[in-house]
Amino acid sequence: MSWFDGGDDDDLDEPYGQYDESAVRVRPNPKGSRPRTKQRPNHEDATPGWVTNVDRGRFGVLVGGGPLDAESGQARVITATKARELGKKAVVTGDHVSLVGDVSGDEGSLARIVKVADRSTFLRRSADDTDDVERVIVANADQMLIVIAAADPEPRPRLVDRYLVAAFDAGLDPVLCITKTDLADPEPFLAHFACLDLRVVTSAAGDVPFDAFAAVLRDQVTVTVGHSGVGKSTLVNALTGASRATGVVNAVTGRGRHTSSSSIALPVHGGGWIIDTPGVRSFGLGHVQPENVFRAFAAHAVPVREPADGIPLDQAHDWEIVDRVQDGELGPTGIERLDSFRALLTGMGELDPGAD
Repeated sequence: MSWFDGGDDDDLDEPYGQYDESAVRVRPNPKGSRPRTKQRPNHEDATPGWVTNVDRGRFGVLVGGGPLDAESGQARVITATKARELGKKAVVTGDHVSLVGDVSGDEGSLARIVKVADRSTFLRRSADDTDDVERVIVANADQMLIVIAAADPEPRPRLVDRYLVAAFDAGLDPVLCITKTDLADPEPFLAHFACLDLRVVTSAAGDVPFDAFAAVLRDQVTVTVGHSGVGKSTLVNALTGASRATGVVNAVTGRGRHTSSSSIALPVHGGGWIIDTPGVRSFGLGHVQPENVFRAFAAHAVPVREPADGIPLDQAHDWEIVDRVQDGELGPTGIERLDSFRALLTGMGELDPGAD
């Protein structure tokens, strides 16, 4: 008789009467078989490296020698990705990192960046002067090479002021480079910065002063900044032997076209490294503390009293730079320097536009 015909329930259960719930075996969840741990590997055997470029989630990393090591026979650039354990921590050109995985540099190999060392310096900028969200551009550089053309495009003193503020805020030594001096005399422009005691290097088309640059760049990691079209990539190519794309200046707008889209570190002939950055037309300083602005406008330009004493920035007469301008100490360009100084603080929202 089939059980469909309605047999005795006890007869149907009898073969299984020896089993109860304790006999049931439950297959464990493979993802929950072990409790998760918050402990991370310490990566004591990780390989040290130095980030030379960043490109869409892939990082070029120099291993087998530091950026300024004299012996570079074992040095090579490998490709790496960022480990998930780093979370949202940014990795930028110039970072000193630790790597695990395949660091051979063979074709198809890929390592992982698992640690980012503390940065000795970091160059950063914001979208504008009122935006306090900063973007780190380059880490661990020693100096900043500010590249400006004597003409085509027209040099902009106030953009240089911004670069100087960013350099001093980052702890970098600024160096001013004037290109295209065959098109215009650079001296009128350099007069704006005579009170700063800046190192200056000039360059003309087809006449790059390699010895002068070697003296500035040797044994240094130098980040370059500059307006689009000033000849920055052309200069970097001449100093490194690279083939970074170069562009021309628009004859109508007088502006250069962006040719470099990412930062990259390149070894310089004669020693040192240059980190070439994309050209920018603006440089936001929303992240900068106002008291760090002063050094960009006059050597030893510091407040008469510390900001902690509660001196409002709109009381401009309380600051030493004003006294020095009024005394004629900063020369004939002093008034222009003070105007630029006030404009910068006003843009940062730290100075009342109507302040005297």
